[in-house]
Amino acid sequence: MKVIGKHLTVDMYGCSFECLDDLDFIKEAMLTAITESSMTLLDFTSYKFEPQGLTAMALLAESHMNIHTYPELGYAAVDVFTCGDLSRPDKSVSILKQFLKPERMKITNIRRGDFGSESDMKPKVKTSAGPMTRVRSTSAKVLRFLSQKKKK
Repeated sequence: MKVIGKHLTVDMYGCSFECLDDLDFIKEAMLTAITESSMTLLDFTSYKFEPQGLTAMALLAESHMNIHTYPELGYAAVDVFTCGDLSRPDKSVSILKQFLKPERMKITNIRRGDFGSESDMKPKVKTSAGPMTRVRSTSAKVLRFLSQKKKK
């Protein structure tokens, strides 16, 4: 099976409290990123927490984009998952970076649907009784050896 989607998880550190706690600003950043990255917005929802922080989610024809903010930590967790070859999740992350201005970022790129070879699709089950047998027979040999020494 070929790769069916690109999934980027992004940790943004050192963002300003004000940006991360401003729902209108986050919505503008996400909508700009979606438009500039050739994605199609189907729905947008968000929730503002008290005393701070928010969660915003964009449902896309290609999949989704989420942002969870922790203003008190200067941290934003971003998740962008897209299917198909037309959208550009990497560009959307770049645009979000321009808006949020993190001091540092960690990006994880996950290739969804990539099972590799046909054999990789089979469940990996590993069972082994060998070591237990070896331990048992080794201990029996040691006991026999020790008991023979005492007889002499």
